[in-house]
Amino acid sequence: MRILVADCCAEYTGRLNASLPLARRVLLIKADNSLLIFSELGSYKPLNWMSAPCTLKDITPDNADADVDTPVPEKVLRVCADKSSDVLEVTLQHIYSDETYDLGEDPGLIKDGVEDHLQRYLAEQIERIGEGARLVRREYPTAIGPVDIMAIDANGEHVAIEIKRNGGIDGVEQLTRYCELLNRDPLLAPVRGIFAAQTITPQAQVLAKDRGFTCLLLDYDEMKGVEDDSLRLF
Repeated sequence: MRILVADCCAEYTGRLNASLPLARRVLLIKADNSLLIFSELGSYKPLNWMSAPCTLKDITPDNADADVDTPVPEKVLRVCADKSSDVLEVTLQHIYSDETYDLGEDPGLIKDGVEDHLQRYLAEQIERIGEGARLVRREYPTAIGPVDIMAIDANGEHVAIEIKRNGGIDGVEQLTRYCELLNRDPLLAPVRGIFAAQTITPQAQVLAKDRGFTCLLLDYDEMKGVEDDSLRLF
């Protein structure tokens, strides 16, 4: 990982054209040659970037410009996309810091409370959808993808459960597609849907109700606590 702090400007050309005027910024250059430009503001999102696969070249001019009124750059970097005509050219007028670090192999992000955990806990605590409910299986296969959980309620009817960490309209639409497909199977129909999530937007709740689905809010800490209690001796 190469990190530069410099006064720089940038021009992006290709599918779109964009420019950054001269200002002090941070540049990240990764081992795959991808380049990202950050400012002090803007949270985690870069101002401009070129993603891999791409090729990075140092095209710094060898000689000073003949026009003394034009600042001579310390470095000019050009990053070209390998699969398109997109080009990001960055001119560094003054470099304050230029450091390279070997970060080694990254084990990846380990998340807690994501959909897989919620799915596992709800499968183990399937009675949360109603007393007398029974689990059929997790990742129930269909022709358009797996349903997170398939269960049978106390009345013997099948229930398709779609689980999201943050439930939005897209999740309700996904559950709609699953239920429409499953209800074509006479061995399963009628199949009703439950949309389960830690949070559900008001718009998603309205749409779910309109589609005849039940919304189920999941308390991750509580569900995790139930599992932890089962492992205690006292």
